[in-house]
Amino acid sequence: MTDHKTGTREEWLAARLELLEAEKALTRRGDELARWRQELPWVRIDKEYTFETDEGTASLADLFSGRSQLLIYHFMFGPEYTAGCPSCSAIADGFDGSVVHLANHDVTLCVVSRAPLAKLQAYRRRMGWSFPWASSFDSDFNYDFGVAHTKEEWQSGVVEYNFRAMDALSAEAGEESSLLTEIASSVGTDWPTYRREGPGVSAFALEDGVVYHTYSAYERGVDGIWGMYPWLDRAPLGRNETGHWWRRHDEYDSR
Repeated sequence: MTDHKTGTREEWLAARLELLEAEKALTRRGDELARWRQELPWVRIDKEYTFETDEGTASLADLFSGRSQLLIYHFMFGPEYTAGCPSCSAIADGFDGSVVHLANHDVTLCVVSRAPLAKLQAYRRRMGWSFPWASSFDSDFNYDFGVAHTKEEWQSGVVEYNFRAMDALSAEAGEESSLLTEIASSVGTDWPTYRREGPGVSAFALEDGVVYHTYSAYERGVDGIWGMYPWLDRAPLGRNETGHWWRRHDEYDSR
């Protein structure tokens, strides 16, 4: 039995109407932030990036697939991984079905990871996904967009992520925790190898043959596309998290 107050329907309705006003304010603020994102200056990309896709070698412009807008999810799947990150996998479960809708609204949603294409294709089959997934194995793309770091960067003591410097030495202090070990082992690596990849989302525009970078988000900036969390935020107990509770969808006990 949970320790929570109870009340009458009238008391619930009065509290709900008060909450509704706060939710409406948050919605309006969210609309303002969306417009603010769209007003960011576009940055022209002149560097050539090469990807391996189901259709063969592709440029960044090719990933648009004939549309004018491109959203890329930076999926944590490094070359050494034997499986995709479980957190990224949960996020991908949520957006896989949105790809067709976005495609019919002039937006291509593509996933990019550093692992070789064959690994990505095999894991996509395992998970039952259909979204386009490109390998940036021989490209600087993940490094340039802040979601991959070298071993030397970590050893230097400072790593740039989410538009600011992280204290890599402090991060190392937690390496031996059982939670971090569990997460790293779930992709077939150790923690120092796992952490060289990071999650994120980036947006691009294609205009008159020129590709522009328009937006990127990392860390909790990705929460908005993690589909299960908006649902949990509306559940009676909320996120109610203790440790790393989620798994790949084919790893749960059947219920």
